[in-house]
Amino acid sequence: MVIAQRWKWSNSGRKKTPYFPLLVLFLVAFIAFSTLHSEHSIHQIHENPDHARIHQEEHVSVTYVKPNLLNRASEVLDRFSRCNSTVEYSGRKIACLGSGGGGGSRGFSGHRSLETEKCDVFSGKWVFDNGSYPLYNEADCPYMSDQLACHKHGRNDLGYQHWRWQPHNCNLKRFDVKEMWEKLRNKRLMFVGDSLNRGQWISMVCLLQSVIPADKRSMSPNAHLTIFRAEEYNATVEFLWAPLLVESNSDDPVNHRLDERIIRPDTVLKHASKWEHADILVFNTYLWWRQGPVKLLWTDEENGACEQLDGREAMELAMGAWADWVSTKVDPLKKRVFFVTMSPTHLWSREWKPGSEGNCYGEKDPIDFEGYWGSGSDLPTMHSVEKILSNLSSKVSVINITQLSEYRKDGHPSIFRKFWEPLRPEKLANPPSYSDCIHWCLPGVPDVWNELLFHFL
Repeated sequence: MVIAQRWKWSNSGRKKTPYFPLLVLFLVAFIAFSTLHSEHSIHQIHENPDHARIHQEEHVSVTYVKPNLLNRASEVLDRFSRCNSTVEYSGRKIACLGSGGGGGSRGFSGHRSLETEKCDVFSGKWVFDNGSYPLYNEADCPYMSDQLACHKHGRNDLGYQHWRWQPHNCNLKRFDVKEMWEKLRNKRLMFVGDSLNRGQWISMVCLLQSVIPADKRSMSPNAHLTIFRAEEYNATVEFLWAPLLVESNSDDPVNHRLDERIIRPDTVLKHASKWEHADILVFNTYLWWRQGPVKLLWTDEENGACEQLDGREAMELAMGAWADWVSTKVDPLKKRVFFVTMSPTHLWSREWKPGSEGNCYGEKDPIDFEGYWGSGSDLPTMHSVEKILSNLSSKVSVINITQLSEYRKDGHPSIFRKFWEPLRPEKLANPPSYSDCIHWCLPGVPDVWNELLFHFL
């Protein structure tokens, strides 16, 4: 497997046109509004993690299922889908992957010979640099999201825009807009995942759009698959909403505020039909798996009976189905596939400031001790993902954003974003209670994720 860098938690210790069409604006507003419910759910899971785990029978027999099989008899899941009943988890797992051409479980140290580990670009520190950063101005990007435009919504301490990631023993390649467009000429770059991956997509569009004349660029109003197009380069930068990678009842990018999360754990074919022709794919998944138990509706289930599983184990199944698609469908000579590791949250300031009871609200500087880990990064989930990715050989490159983002407690929108419904007086009186410590201000941390992507392209 092509790996940008090994993940280092095991020895780190616990310290661980220029205006949108009206329809686009309407869709963006609804998308942002729909995230509020999800953020609240995630906060509750952090506060009471036992609520997220459904205890399974100790002696469940394991059977293996071949994923991604066409089954026209299965109805497509949508927000109106329901489980007819819920039964105990059967123990079914996703069948083992093929090696994909010389794979094996090599961990996160596997490299092609042309990518020998001269420098670990993911191990380093944040350096304040108000001469070279930010790489673009918030107000100059007509595609900026109101959820991420922190300065527009009242944040005046702009230090969060000026931090540069500095690897310990080398320099990260500086983002060059013209060079990136040449890499993308006649190609489709697609980000696939949840709102965090959408933030990285918006970052990339803001990084790239300035050199494209307004009459030579366009943004589609399709909220499920949204496409930024640059005519001069015959290139697109796209975002596909698929927060759980596999088919789910949450695949509507606007209406996914659901009490019951249902997935088909053994198929990504619904989404793959849209992403399969992209030349460069950037995947993520993580946050939505932390919102509590998940209902499993296998594609061969005829009676609508769901099984129930905790989020981490359900994510393993979904990642297995995704990895099977990569293993069987990706030719690395024709398609580049990247997987972006989990984006940490900063919901509990006591984890970096012992004795405090806040969150990211009011934070203006990064965490300054190396090796920091907080509860916003789930180590068991990281190990599960590592195990799955290690079987993909040369077909996937990992962009390890987790620990470098862990340091950036200052980089979240907090209260500085547009809210899509009035806040009650008791909330207004307590800013931490409505702070967004999950997403990231732009310009900011996701720009560095894209610098890493540029580096490895």
